[in-house]
Amino acid sequence: MTHRTTSRTPLLTAFALLFLHTPRLFAQPTPAATAAFNTYTQSVESRLAQQHHSSTNFLSVSSDPQTLTRLRSGEIILENLIPTHAETSGALLHHWRGTAFAPGATAADFERLLTNFNAYPKNFSPEVLQANLISQQNGHTFASMRVRQRHVITVLMDTAYDITFGRLDANHGYSISQSTRISELDPKTNLALSPSEEHGFLWRLNTYWSYEERDGGLYLQIESVSLTRAIPTGLGWAIRPYVESIPRESLDFTLRSAVNAIQKGSR
Repeated sequence: MTHRTTSRTPLLTAFALLFLHTPRLFAQPTPAATAAFNTYTQSVESRLAQQHHSSTNFLSVSSDPQTLTRLRSGEIILENLIPTHAETSGALLHHWRGTAFAPGATAADFERLLTNFNAYPKNFSPEVLQANLISQQNGHTFASMRVRQRHVITVLMDTAYDITFGRLDANHGYSISQSTRISELDPKTNLALSPSEEHGFLWRLNTYWSYEERDGGLYLQIESVSLTRAIPTGLGWAIRPYVESIPRESLDFTLRSAVNAIQKGSR
């Protein structure tokens, strides 16, 4: 197993670098790709709004006892909600959902974690390098983050979000985070790349948290919908598994980090 992983690393690196230097059809998403993303996220938010009005269906979690046992034993369940390749106008749409359980945690514990942006670099290290609250107005929270992701290659980005928080009751809450700016930086110099230099690793990112306190702990569920550059023609067989693993791994990291941070903070 170890030999197989090691032998694949140079190959993945070569494919990642090939993707990095392949000519980009679109430095930024086309209007059609942006419209498709907006239409898709509106449908997601409409469905979540219905869920968040009902305590019995607040989360998209199977009531099967085996599933609940897996969660309460510490397993994280990840689902790809777009199993087929959703490609449109030079862009790829990704939608993943992750669910976890934090024993002994409360909804209030998680709300403190979500709103304490100054602690994000500690709670979500090493991906989040900086996080700042920009302003709060009319029920919206505006925040910025500098994030670094390492998936064979290193990607550094400055991001900004429009976030809303809501509650059904004391045991049920949610947040909606919509990206308003994503800028790629040179990981060696930390300088911003021009729009024509960016690689399209991430164009849009909406994140939806839902959480429910019961069974002696807190069920956490996160959905992420992202828009990235499409895979160059002829390289899908090599690069697609790498590109599609990034949102999954990022979601897994975020969920695990949240569970760890909330349990440490609640002790």
